[in-house]
Amino acid sequence: MKNATKPASIDKPHIIVVGGTSGLGLALVLHHQALGWQVSVVGHSMEKIDRLNSQHPDIVTYCCDLTDNAQTQSLLESLSNISFQRVIYSAGSYTNERVHHLSQADSDQMLAINLQAFEQVFRWASEQLKHQSCALGFNKNSSLSLICIASIAGTMDYPYASLYAKSKRAMIANASAYRAALAPYDIQVNCIASGYIDTQALRDLNNGDASHKPFIIKTQTAVEKIMQAIDKDIELAIFPCSMRYITRALNHLPKPLLNLILRNKLDKTI
Repeated sequence: MKNATKPASIDKPHIIVVGGTSGLGLALVLHHQALGWQVSVVGHSMEKIDRLNSQHPDIVTYCCDLTDNAQTQSLLESLSNISFQRVIYSAGSYTNERVHHLSQADSDQMLAINLQAFEQVFRWASEQLKHQSCALGFNKNSSLSLICIASIAGTMDYPYASLYAKSKRAMIANASAYRAALAPYDIQVNCIASGYIDTQALRDLNNGDASHKPFIIKTQTAVEKIMQAIDKDIELAIFPCSMRYITRALNHLPKPLLNLILRNKLDKTI
């Protein structure tokens, strides 16, 4: 693990974004910086971190492999020495299981990043924020918040769901439990379950063009939706509206019919 040495400013609210060197995470990083936040970013690619450091020297960066439990714990111990008001867990791993056979490496990585590291970070962050909430002299006007980026795939409950969808569903359930547990401390917890977002990662998975994805939205639109959800303290923000309505309708179908519809769709995709 390698981290920048520049300390966070004590005059600004401080946010830590895990998985903030590219895509939606990076967009949230830059949005908070534009709002005047001091930003710390955790990423695994030194190439992306070096690029971020050169373009935005005021951002503090940390390099960590979230699939390594010991390395992640070391990162969290070092972050325990700083004060912060918000954590966003935006890290994620995805393999298209309808197209590619799920290998042991793919399975391990998705489980580690989408669920195990997420739980590790949320457990640590909740304890840190509770200490801040209870500390003498803490400014109660400064809101404390934990946010995770899940997926609309996690809102569907059916037996043939992929490991990715199941891990995101578990993330949604965990965030809901943390929201209830941290409410007495005035710490808000929000979970974001979006549909397709036009990021470079999604384009890379689709031969450079993801425009065919249903109801795909621009990254900036997603940022606006997420910030609105945080400002309004929405427990589970599902967007775009079109996909929210579709998933809601599907979840109201009798389970055997839902399983048949989605299983047929899966078979036709393979």
